[in-house]
Amino acid sequence: MVLMRVMMLSVSLCLLLLASVGSGCGPGRGYGKRRHPKKLTPLSLKQFIPNVAEKTLGASGKYEGKITRNSERFKDLTPNYNPDIIFKDEEKTNADRLMTQRCKDKLNSLAISVMNQWPGVKLRVTEGWDEDGHHSEESLHYEGRAVDITTSDRDKSKYGMLSRLAVEAGFDWVYYESKAHIHCSVKAENSVAAKSGGCFRGSSMVILADGRTKPLEELQVGNKVLAADRQGNLVPSDFLMFMDQDRQITREFHVLETDEPRRRLTLTPTHLVFVMNNNSTNSSDIKALFASNVKLGQWLLAVGDDRSDHLIPTRVTKIYVEHYKGSYAPVTCHGTIIIDQVLASCYAVVEDHDLAHWVFSPVRLWHSFLSLVGMVKELSSIHQADGVHWYPEFLYHMGGWLLDSSSFHPQS
Repeated sequence: MVLMRVMMLSVSLCLLLLASVGSGCGPGRGYGKRRHPKKLTPLSLKQFIPNVAEKTLGASGKYEGKITRNSERFKDLTPNYNPDIIFKDEEKTNADRLMTQRCKDKLNSLAISVMNQWPGVKLRVTEGWDEDGHHSEESLHYEGRAVDITTSDRDKSKYGMLSRLAVEAGFDWVYYESKAHIHCSVKAENSVAAKSGGCFRGSSMVILADGRTKPLEELQVGNKVLAADRQGNLVPSDFLMFMDQDRQITREFHVLETDEPRRRLTLTPTHLVFVMNNNSTNSSDIKALFASNVKLGQWLLAVGDDRSDHLIPTRVTKIYVEHYKGSYAPVTCHGTIIIDQVLASCYAVVEDHDLAHWVFSPVRLWHSFLSLVGMVKELSSIHQADGVHWYPEFLYHMGGWLLDSSSFHPQS
């Protein structure tokens, strides 16, 4: 029983380490080689994809609590004024236009697919964020993570294909709920499929073992990059893979600027970075936090200007958001990496660096085996395609299978 719990925990963590479908740093539909256009099959009435309960990790994840206009989380909702989408807005409060950024991104993508599929027809939203309690208990409508949709012409013969288009647009759970509408939902912003994911921009610089610098996007298997061990010493570490990479996507990054020495670290909001509340380098004072949780006055660990073997503390003096094209999630043998001359974790979304590192033990063991038989050099010539690496992709689907329940009732 204990072993089973550990296995389930590791799988669940791997699910959380992935990012969203189609939004970079996650199991996107661009994974692997580009496929030829495929024939789309409409969903049947009452069918849902993926074939698991909506609020499991394999779909849109657990309910996190109702959002009201007075909630702290209300700021996480963003209005959608896309002119290619018709909002029913029965309440006349524009509540249906409010949703999480991930939901907005998927809805906007679907709107384009609808117009391409049926020229002259638009996507129609009948229900979005619910502030009035009209849905079932723990409905994701209360969090702005769900929408009910139809086509603008209300042609019910189109709804099966509309459901399929919603799946292709990247919604994390699509349910052809009734003859009147389709229910779609997404994961929370701080979960596995959140837009924040766990990545760096491709132009961020890493330091090779020989002291040269190199853009992150140019790393290859077999490269040794500067990382840190548990004692905070700088060490060379084998670059294993990109957990995910996307050259084309434009992402929101948090920028952490420090002084003495001046550093500028750029990473997505739920990527882990090592932080201290004072300038002590005692390992017990160091903890891994989401970039979005770092506060002014806290301290990061950076490479000094003299490039000594030890990291030095540097105080965060400025935090802001920028957008960059390209998103990369590197994994090293040590699970850490020096990037833009600052120490960061290779992991994201779950604030437990050690557990995340343990989950990727099989990858390190496999790399050690390849090194032993002299195959790493051959692998370095193989170009990793955009998308999720096969290992987290496998665990994502395995986790969805394990979390499936044989007895549940879909709820919206």
